[in-house]
Amino acid sequence: MNGMNGASGAARASGFSRRAFAWMAATGIVGGTMTIATAAQAASAEEASPTAQTAHRPVILVVSFGTSYNDSRHITIGAIEDTIRERYYPDYEVRRAFTAQTIIDKLAERDGVTVDNVEQALDRIVEDGVDTLVVQPTHLMAGKEYTDLASTLQGYSDKIASIALGQPLLTSDDDYEAVISAITDAMEPYDDGQTAICLMGHGTEADSNADYTTLQEKLTADGLTQYFVATVEATPTFDDVVSAVAQAGYKKAALRPLMVVAGDHANNDMADTGDPDSFASKFVAAGIEPTCVIEGLGQLVAIDQIYADHVAASIAAL
Repeated sequence: MNGMNGASGAARASGFSRRAFAWMAATGIVGGTMTIATAAQAASAEEASPTAQTAHRPVILVVSFGTSYNDSRHITIGAIEDTIRERYYPDYEVRRAFTAQTIIDKLAERDGVTVDNVEQALDRIVEDGVDTLVVQPTHLMAGKEYTDLASTLQGYSDKIASIALGQPLLTSDDDYEAVISAITDAMEPYDDGQTAICLMGHGTEADSNADYTTLQEKLTADGLTQYFVATVEATPTFDDVVSAVAQAGYKKAALRPLMVVAGDHANNDMADTGDPDSFASKFVAAGIEPTCVIEGLGQLVAIDQIYADHVAASIAAL
């Protein structure tokens, strides 16, 4: 990479925002995929132990926040993992890790289900003698969880010869358009010209919260003015979106989570009409009839394929 000007030009050419590129430059990501230089890569062949364990086949570690909603987990996170597995088996083994320890603990206590956290999964990978690792998060954007994951992987740079960290869902302009296409196809039955379609994201205090605004802007630019984006914990707020929908004259609204899984946020923060602060209840209070679509993005085949494509980019960068 010959200087920042040439690099930023490459970022623009590949469809990355300046904010996204600045973060990638700071963390060593090129083209949206982080390849981590490791001490093992620098070691010469002569330094390798002749009695070293035979290398395990490469691993793709799919990292998700997780959910305790078993039905949703199987058809969202599981569907993404299966799509990746179907594309890359048998050359790569696909494994799972969750970042939410509370969910890991709940699954173990309630269901007897064991899921590794990221550190446990990485330690297991080291123990198994894996020397090539692709980590694909199911995060929507490069927020705090994504940067935390990148930091954790840096700590294993002297233990695993080759590590690549894949892009989150919303990274390039092409990603945004592919996500919009997937969502609009899925919501077509509700798109009758009289219904506002409202997507509920999580929201974050990190700079990546601006990605929700970017998505709204791209929806509007595509002529999809019936689409509105809200967040649970940041901006745009529920009140912001309910007000915008009312001002636009809609009397009905279809609500869908802008999240990989349809778990606690979808069932409670979005759809629980017994909670006056839920998204649905705020529409009812405004005289707008809500319909809640309890489906995670992971249930959409086109979304699963985007994650698999990001894995391909990581493998190409190794």
